[in-house]
Amino acid sequence: MGIYLNPGNDLFAQALSSEIYVDKSMLIRLTNERLNSNDRHICISRPRRFGKSMAANMLVAYYSRNCDSKELFSSLAIADTLDFEDHLNKYNVIHLDMTRFASKAPDVKGMIDRLELTLKQELSELCADISYPDFYSSDEILTLIYNKYRIPFVFIIDEWDCVFRIHKNDIEGQTAYLDYLKILLKDRPYVALDYATGILPVKKYGQHSALNMYCEYSIIDAEPFAEYMGFTESEVQGLCRRFDMPFDEMKGWYNGYHVGDTSIYNPQSVVNACLRKRFSNYWTKTETFEALKIYIQLDMDGLRNDIIRMIAGEQVSVNTNKFQNDMVTMNSADDVITLLIHLGYLTYDYEKNVAWIPDKEVRQEFINCIEDGGWEEVMNSLRRSDELLKATLSGDSDTVAKILEEVHQQNTSIISYNNELSLSVTLALAYYSAKNSYEIFREFPSGKGFADLTFIPRRGVDFPAMVIELKYNNSADNAIEQIKEKNYTEKLSAFCGEILLVGISYNDSKGHSCIIEKIVKQ
Repeated sequence: MGIYLNPGNDLFAQALSSEIYVDKSMLIRLTNERLNSNDRHICISRPRRFGKSMAANMLVAYYSRNCDSKELFSSLAIADTLDFEDHLNKYNVIHLDMTRFASKAPDVKGMIDRLELTLKQELSELCADISYPDFYSSDEILTLIYNKYRIPFVFIIDEWDCVFRIHKNDIEGQTAYLDYLKILLKDRPYVALDYATGILPVKKYGQHSALNMYCEYSIIDAEPFAEYMGFTESEVQGLCRRFDMPFDEMKGWYNGYHVGDTSIYNPQSVVNACLRKRFSNYWTKTETFEALKIYIQLDMDGLRNDIIRMIAGEQVSVNTNKFQNDMVTMNSADDVITLLIHLGYLTYDYEKNVAWIPDKEVRQEFINCIEDGGWEEVMNSLRRSDELLKATLSGDSDTVAKILEEVHQQNTSIISYNNELSLSVTLALAYYSAKNSYEIFREFPSGKGFADLTFIPRRGVDFPAMVIELKYNNSADNAIEQIKEKNYTEKLSAFCGEILLVGISYNDSKGHSCIIEKIVKQ
């Protein structure tokens, strides 16, 4: 066994020995289906700490010759499939973690040179009885080996995109890197499977759509690999039962990644929460928030407003098709938002083309980024949110109207009031801290229409439910009347106790007004 050629199954064995291991072995069923076919080039991109290396080590253990992995897989789901043993330990595997090579070279050219030299040295073990000139490249040596022994190669390439993250501005080096991978992998009969992982999808440079052989599956469009992008809801429920953790709270902290029809949880954070027996910001602590801070501060038309809307809990429309799959080419707010989706700071609905902040953990990271300056008006609004919630719960309509007026004045340069949608964004921002105690729904279907904002207490929270109706250039009385006439409290029939009806209006000449009424559901 070598370092990169047929490295064995030790890393996968260590993963299986961990206190928490979630069985993702059915990923192998999907890769087996693509072996030795035109679909054998697979690139799966997802955020850091979402199990990319774990999956890579599993595939290495399954396909790699010179080791026996049958016992390791015996208790996993893949062992029950009919073709499990057909491909088990039958291939020469080359496992390349590109960050290793990038960290040991000053530039991309040095990285490529080191990679090529390493491959040639390790391949020499397989071709001791094959003669070839010293100037032969690794792809030529691979061809000779395959032609003689007819044993194809499986390439597992981890962090394939590190060049574009570490050497962001080295365009010449990036192009050379793409060309190198093209020569090594494209249209080569010795490649039985090429499985690449990274954070960013494959970069294309005009004629350098060099790696267009890849079938790409990203956090934006992952089917049929969605369930392998992170922990599924059923997997997290099982962990919560095992470690006696409240599932609802786990869901609020770490769920929210919308991958096709699959709801995905952050594996890094779920594992830490279970082992430490407490909820915290685990994923965001693995890297500084400077990257997020840099991108949300960019001077892009509409970006600032989109960020504020998402912090407030709104979804924003985004065109992900223009993104150039790098961390430098930012031509619009859409490009920035798309990058943040790939980095895991936002999630995305493929059908609706909208993005939003996935969960409590990541939302707190956004708050950390805007605390240091440039977003003072937003931070002031967030700091007033506790006071606003208390005033609402106590029925102090005058204080509610006063705080909303101040929030409006502080944010007029960002959010212009011209309709009830703009008003609802400001309201969602102003009630930011309520997210800790309530599930907040915008345009909640109930009765004969849609309530603007509906607040349903989280499990274990002894607060009244709330229905808020917004009116622009109309009266708060009319807002309350609409709640009653259209029976917006109907969907809260299962909720026994107090329900607050909150009518809020904004008039161009009179400012904000508020009326709060209380009803009791028996």
